[in-house]
Amino acid sequence: MAKKRKKGEGTLRQRKDGRWEGRVVIGYDDGGNPKTKNVLAKTKKECAEKLEQLKAAQGGSGPMKVRSEMRFGDWLDFWYQSYSKPALRHTTQLSYENWIYLHAIPGVGDILLNKLSQSDLQQFFTELKKGGRINNVERHGAGMADRSVRSCHAVCQMALDRAVKEGLIRTNPAIGCKLPPLREKEMKILTKEEIRRFLIQAKVEGMYELFLLELTTGMRRGELLALQWTDLDFKTGRLRISRQVYSVNGRLEVNEPKTKAAVRTIILPPAMVELLAEYKAQVFSEWMFPSRIKPEQPVDPGYVRKRLQVILERAGCKRVRFHDLRHTFATMSLENGMDVKTLSTIIGHVSSATTLNIYTHVTGEMQRNAARNIDQGIAGVEVQEQGEVEQEEAVPPVEFTPYRPPHRRPGTGCISQINDHLWEGRYSPKWIDGKKHARNIYAHTREECEEKLAALIVQMKRELAELKAAQEAGAPFRH
Repeated sequence: MAKKRKKGEGTLRQRKDGRWEGRVVIGYDDGGNPKTKNVLAKTKKECAEKLEQLKAAQGGSGPMKVRSEMRFGDWLDFWYQSYSKPALRHTTQLSYENWIYLHAIPGVGDILLNKLSQSDLQQFFTELKKGGRINNVERHGAGMADRSVRSCHAVCQMALDRAVKEGLIRTNPAIGCKLPPLREKEMKILTKEEIRRFLIQAKVEGMYELFLLELTTGMRRGELLALQWTDLDFKTGRLRISRQVYSVNGRLEVNEPKTKAAVRTIILPPAMVELLAEYKAQVFSEWMFPSRIKPEQPVDPGYVRKRLQVILERAGCKRVRFHDLRHTFATMSLENGMDVKTLSTIIGHVSSATTLNIYTHVTGEMQRNAARNIDQGIAGVEVQEQGEVEQEEAVPPVEFTPYRPPHRRPGTGCISQINDHLWEGRYSPKWIDGKKHARNIYAHTREECEEKLAALIVQMKRELAELKAAQEAGAPFRH
């Protein structure tokens, strides 16, 4: 028989699905009834560790007694740790903690929960918009971005909604606050000619299969990079999408997608399957797109984002986000006759309504085309919109020669761009012990990096000559 846990330690049990569940009392309502929170894990040991972390997050001093007279900051912390945090992904937790602990609590946290008014919150959000930015102030200005202000408001409103449900306050003061308008990021898509040039350049860069699969399926970046070879049935072309990868503080994490709709199976075109089969012979990893440095893990999403911009620039394409490649796939699919329901399933939307809302510009044009076709079919007349001209013959695509980075001469080292503001130079000559000894230098521009690298090469050649001379004189070798 399992050892009985003491009061306050929580409970551990194994569920029917094989996973372990830990549960602990995190508070009491006004009626004195206990409120609990749970954690899930694959093993009992992992579950026990998560349970201890949950208890530690509650302050380690036992369940907190909530009341209407408590500080709003205390309630925010309690709500986040007890109700919100356990159900959030790590990246989302970081965002919530930013809004709560860096903005909301310092701004309005000292006001009593039952005294917090709409005017208090309105003034707080107005001040955020004027001077709430903490990082990159010189680059973006003191005011917080509209979307960030709205996110901070959303967190406060959710916490206050829970306070209303708990009977701590009568109404939610966050409702009705005037916020900055929601400005959706402009949707950009690549034209057919841009796609052609982009894929030609991607092949030169060694990322052809990755970006072609994206433009063929419209997967989210994290879903694409989390693919393993076992997810693809080469006989049927069925591709299972069940994971996503993302970076947290420089470390990669692989988890389940956020929604059930994101877990899906799609069928790849035969040509894509054949291409991936040829590509697989060159990949020595369980991941379909592994890191070039650490093949045992998937490629970093940040690296793919940077390479995308390099390829777009070299191909002469407009600057787009990775997510815009998803928009490109969806738009072209609709324009070529795919129904919204099918598209919604392929790209992993929760409902067709979401797809319709995002691509209303495409579906609207489809409806107008359908109306013209019906009119022509029924009335037997040719409809010509104002300003419409006869379609000219298709212009053949302009010949595109991909950019090929110049190869450096032996003995001149190598240079690579780490990010938008940092370059790395490396020189790795063979030392007198027969091994290559590498040294690196860093600079903010390529020109500066070339100068520093040239000086490093001269210095190392001088050192090597001195070591060879000393060796010939019988002196012992030193690094």
